[in-house]
Order: sequence, then structure tokens, then C-alpha cells
Amino acid sequence: MPLSEHEQRLLEQMERALYAEDPKFATSMRNARTIAGDRRRVILGVLALLAGMALLVTGVATQLVPVGVLGFVAMLGGIWLVVMAMRPAPQQAGAQPGGPAAAGAPGATTAARPQRRARPARPSGSLTERMEERWRRRRERGDF
Repeated sequence: MPLSEHEQRLLEQMERALYAEDPKFATSMRNARTIAGDRRRVILGVLALLAGMALLVTGVATQLVPVGVLGFVAMLGGIWLVVMAMRPAPQQAGAQPGGPAAAGAPGATTAARPQRRARPARPSGSLTERMEERWRRRRERGDF
């Protein structure tokens, strides 16, 4: 049963108040929810990888090419699931609608927003020219 608009507003106000009072706790609770989902994806990915290996070996042993191809695809899918689950999630404190960093939200300050680093302009040219430019900059700084 979905929440009414009034209940949703109350919940959003409570979330903003919690984040304003204790942002560290609020962030840790938000991260705890995603860790359980990541664990499930890792386990599912490993199971898909093992099932794919079994199918691949079965396909090779019985000389059934479609079974081997299916096993290979299952292995790739399992590896993809594990890799995607292991990637760190981007930290976006107020990316959700009605989050604490939303425009006009009480308690939303500029100090609470994460600072973004400006990306340097991407040099134009071929790959070799960019690699040579990087190497030249490293040599100038002494980073090699």
C-alpha cells in the first residue's frame, strides 16, 4: 500500500531532519542498505559464473556448441554482475528527490554539498599525441 502525499512529506521532513542533525549516521544508514543488495549481486554473479563454467565444460565434452556458447555467455554475465557490485557507488548526498541538498530544503547548506573537482580540458589530437603530452608533463614534474 503506497504512502499518501501527507505521509510522504512527513517522511521527507524526518529524513531531512535526521540528515541535518547527524549526517554521518544518515550516510552510514544509506550505505548499509546498498551493501545488502551488493552482496546479493556478488553471490548471484558467482553462481552464474560457476553455472556458466559447468555449461561450458558440458558443451565441450558433449560437443554441443550452443551449450558451450550459453555457458560462456553465463560466465560473462556473472563476471559483469560481480564487477558492477564491487564498484564503489558515487556519493551523492542529496541526489534523491526531497533529499537534504535539494533546493530550498531546510538544513541544506553549501558546506554540506560535496565539492567537485574541475576536470581538466581534454586535449584534442590522436592517442599518441595525448600519450606524448602526458609523458612530457610527467617528466617535467619528475613523476616517473
